[in-house]
Amino acid sequence: MILLAALAGGGMLYYRTCRHRPPAAVETAYILPESATVSDSPAEVRLGVETLRQGERVEVLDRTRSWARVRIPDGRTGWIELTDILDGAAYEKGQALARELAREPAQAAGHTSGLVNLRAEPARDAPQLAQLAANQAVEVFDRRLVERPASPGAAPAAEPLRDAWYLVRAGSQVGWLLGRLVTLDIPPAIQQYAQTVNLVAWLALNTVEDDGRAVPQYLAADRAGTPDCDFTHIRVFTWWSKHQQYVTAYVESNLAGYFPIRTFQHDGAPHFRLRLEDRAGRKFQKVYRMYDTIVRPLGTVDGWESDALPAPRRGVETHQQRGRR
Repeated sequence: MILLAALAGGGMLYYRTCRHRPPAAVETAYILPESATVSDSPAEVRLGVETLRQGERVEVLDRTRSWARVRIPDGRTGWIELTDILDGAAYEKGQALARELAREPAQAAGHTSGLVNLRAEPARDAPQLAQLAANQAVEVFDRRLVERPASPGAAPAAEPLRDAWYLVRAGSQVGWLLGRLVTLDIPPAIQQYAQTVNLVAWLALNTVEDDGRAVPQYLAADRAGTPDCDFTHIRVFTWWSKHQQYVTAYVESNLAGYFPIRTFQHDGAPHFRLRLEDRAGRKFQKVYRMYDTIVRPLGTVDGWESDALPAPRRGVETHQQRGRR
């Protein structure tokens, strides 16, 4: 009787602890490089099970120091190197960045100067979101100055060194990379102007027709010296068809401006707004309108996030108001 009770108790314990053990949480990960091989073993001699493409989803079942055992989309399992997968949290951060940039205009364009890593944050130890090949075309959306980590054993610097990071998009890939690894590709038509300044951004305000072709008219921004801000000076280039060249329609200096510069159409005319900061640290936007080839400031709006237009100045009619008369 005692033996039967012990066996019954043991069976109940097994049923509760083994048969009804809650399943371990499965970690989701995504393929990081353009393609990656899933193998039957992490051993030195191994066979390929499947080749997966960038962005495909896998379930991580186990890990070693260098490998992960994964379940692939068709249900089979295999092993993949840890450097070839991106954890779910980092992947979602990359997707959030992509959604954010879908609403913003690119500030500049360029190409990578070598093999570069895209990071989830502007930091060397941030999760890697993708790897870009040399000469990969990128769009630049933002810039961030970040203090460079000190080298082990190095004496503290009087002035900490900082790195400039760019938030970029390359096709469907989005992330942060070191700014010095990007060469900007300035439009040939305004390269001559860029020879004398540090041009950091250019955006098309509109296009004008010239002998059957659409010619862009640009808002350009440059930076003098090494300030914390993204740009200190703007210039608007309009197209002079008679002489087949760009001319300067507007210039403004002594700005403390930050990306993104936004352009938009309103009341049938090109507008743009700058994110600025005054010497007291007040953040505001300055809004401009281009009337044919003439650019005029309309006024300012408090804060950097508002989409509002400045209140019309007394005695100044808008195009819509004139049309209703």
